[in-house]
Amino acid sequence: MKDDNTTTTTTKLTQNLQQQLRRTTGVVSSVDQVVDMSPPTMSPAVVPSNAVDDLNLIPPLNFAMVDNGIFRSGFPHSANFSFLQTLHLRSIVYLCPEPYPEANNEFLKANGIRLFQFGIEGHKEPFVNIPQDTIREALKAVLDVRNHPVLIHCKRGKHRTGCLVGCLRKLQRWCLSSVFDEYQRFAAAKARVSDQRFMELFDISSLKHMPMSFSCSKK
Repeated sequence: MKDDNTTTTTTKLTQNLQQQLRRTTGVVSSVDQVVDMSPPTMSPAVVPSNAVDDLNLIPPLNFAMVDNGIFRSGFPHSANFSFLQTLHLRSIVYLCPEPYPEANNEFLKANGIRLFQFGIEGHKEPFVNIPQDTIREALKAVLDVRNHPVLIHCKRGKHRTGCLVGCLRKLQRWCLSSVFDEYQRFAAAKARVSDQRFMELFDISSLKHMPMSFSCSKK
């Protein structure tokens, strides 16, 4: 009887986690669904502790799915490593200038994950200087399907990550209001006008030749 109860509890935890991960990653269950330029629900993940803590699967701060094979988050810590293993990542795009911590590097080596670092200083307004060339190079790494699945992250997954994802959305032909809405959901009270201005003015013309296969593009 004890074994039966244990099996039932494990099954319920697994089902709860699967349901939550489907909501977290915004998986579209119907291939016939019409996709327009409006963003799907991609808010930061909130995972019930009873489903996650028991299985040691804790997503990083502000974790969400951006598109097929592309994820975003704040800085992952050791408590998040088990969760990241479930994503089967091939690469990480890191947007901070600071060296990657040794524990994180060891995790990458152990799991065969490649690190792309594009150091962008985390300045606050009004002294904001987001380099277009750096964002452009980071986008090339994100767009290369050979790097998928890929996780994009900075410190908190708000500003630098938000700007990179916003520029990606422009390539996907999202309207600016949808781009800004998604950015604001992650930045919340910390949203910056300068970030939104940067996304608005970002020139995507040099990237239009790159192959793209996304579920969230305007058809």
